[in-house]
Amino acid sequence: MNAEKKRLREKQTVTEMIRLYCRKKHGGRGLCPECAALAEYARLRSDKCPFMAEKTFCSNCRVHCYKPEMREKIREVMRFSGPRMIFTHPISAIRHVIETKREKRRLERN
Repeated sequence: MNAEKKRLREKQTVTEMIRLYCRKKHGGRGLCPECAALAEYARLRSDKCPFMAEKTFCSNCRVHCYKPEMREKIREVMRFSGPRMIFTHPISAIRHVIETKREKRRLERN
């Protein structure tokens, strides 16, 4: 898969995870201002990532280009939304697990 497709998939997945988190934690249908800002920040970081071709997802990256406070926020979202994605987006969740395992094996070999 080319870098642009991976970038698009990553942005969609992260946005959906933030949407799920916001809906459950903050209520309402749309994103609250805090979650909207986090989603925009995550999209911008993905757009500027020079390593997109070599990695599967930001969570697997060794560079971690997020500012520390944003990194903590995105980790909180991932911890909450990750397990719940299997119920809301099962195909995406399973694809993420498979690609993450592949990436970890590839990194272990290198």
